[in-house]
Amino acid sequence: MSHPALKMRAMLDDRDWVVDAFSRIRDGTERLAAQLHPEDMAIQAMPDASPTKWHLAHTTWFFEEFILKAFEPDFAPHHEAYGYLFNSYYDGVGPRWARPDRGLLSRPTVADVFGYREAVTRRTRELIERSGESDWAAIAPILELGLHHEQQHQELICTDIKYALSLNPIAPTAFASPEPRPTIANDPETDDIAWVSFNGGLFEFGADGADFHFDNEGPRRRAYLDDFELAATPVTNGDFLAFINDGGYDDPRLWLSDGWDWRKARAATRPLYWRSSDNGWSEFTLHGERPLDRAAPASHLSAYEAFAYATWAGARAPTEFELELATLTAHDGAAEFLDPHAIGGGGRAHPTPVARPAAGKVGGLAGGVWEWTTSAYAAYPGYSPPDGAIGEYNGKFMSSQLTLRGGSCLTPEGHWRPTYRNFFPPAAQWQCAGLRLARGPVALRV
Repeated sequence: MSHPALKMRAMLDDRDWVVDAFSRIRDGTERLAAQLHPEDMAIQAMPDASPTKWHLAHTTWFFEEFILKAFEPDFAPHHEAYGYLFNSYYDGVGPRWARPDRGLLSRPTVADVFGYREAVTRRTRELIERSGESDWAAIAPILELGLHHEQQHQELICTDIKYALSLNPIAPTAFASPEPRPTIANDPETDDIAWVSFNGGLFEFGADGADFHFDNEGPRRRAYLDDFELAATPVTNGDFLAFINDGGYDDPRLWLSDGWDWRKARAATRPLYWRSSDNGWSEFTLHGERPLDRAAPASHLSAYEAFAYATWAGARAPTEFELELATLTAHDGAAEFLDPHAIGGGGRAHPTPVARPAAGKVGGLAGGVWEWTTSAYAAYPGYSPPDGAIGEYNGKFMSSQLTLRGGSCLTPEGHWRPTYRNFFPPAAQWQCAGLRLARGPVALRV
């Protein structure tokens, strides 16, 4: 019996649709990379981030390893060493090159990697078109997983190169300037917080299996929530600046113990990409260094910074179930995701201000910035990973990490859903993560 997260869904029977989705997503990755220089694509600025060249190759290896190797007649690897170089963390597949050393690989070259992509894309497309019905029923769900996996790496390409370029004193631009941001009628920087109330009760959460989801989004579970409130919009740069000006980074009473140790060790005094000069505050973005937009959501916060801000503001961070309930019942419908094909042609890869929604609605729940929660990244009751190496995708990381919800402006369009559970350690700053305030008692009973 197949795993619920690897289900043969009706739309996968339409191979023309699958070929189109496969081609579009593969091309989207290459459109992002096309904005960069070969020298950009080879650098690795820290162990947690990978070179663009590695992302291009790893997403290709995924299709070669889990689809071509298993189903292509007379399979032969594109290169005998690529399985070792571009396996990320699948111990069941075999040994791999160390993650912190990915930036040491000058070879294969960027041109070699693009040749690898072209060959595997062609071979995979041929397999989609020619495989029999029995093989296709096994191939299609893994192919769909591979497409969502590639979209995850599109986001990582953005966050990883942003971190690398931010360390360069000439502040290089990764992507061309976007079209002017939309104007909004309200001013989130100065308006008082609008709170949206939710009645508690017993609710069901998680993926129902009808649409694609990762294995960590299921099985469906019940949880009891007490009454709570959520801020109608995320915390803005202007909000966070007030925290800084009030000495928030210098007050240990606001911080978790681990967070205070982290702040001292890093001598942190501001969010990761903020800069201060005689001209005021600015922020490094994928579009270059820009004046700080005080009405835009605060981004690239660690959970430690987010939680300290929430304490300072007399509130708390939400749980992941509070955010899921709000998304399903009170979302204002607005979204801000990445269109990889628009980057370089006016597309935006930086969060924009969230308009205050109508009464009773919550804005900014889909895209913009990922939102930290206080929920540990852990298995839902009854969770089990898929069989084989593919089962290493999510479950093995359910330790010492927090769940984030909502997607970001760097999450590709069509990838996110309300049950999506992202996860990172609380110290992580290089992801496009922010905060929404919550109020009310935290009660979660299964």
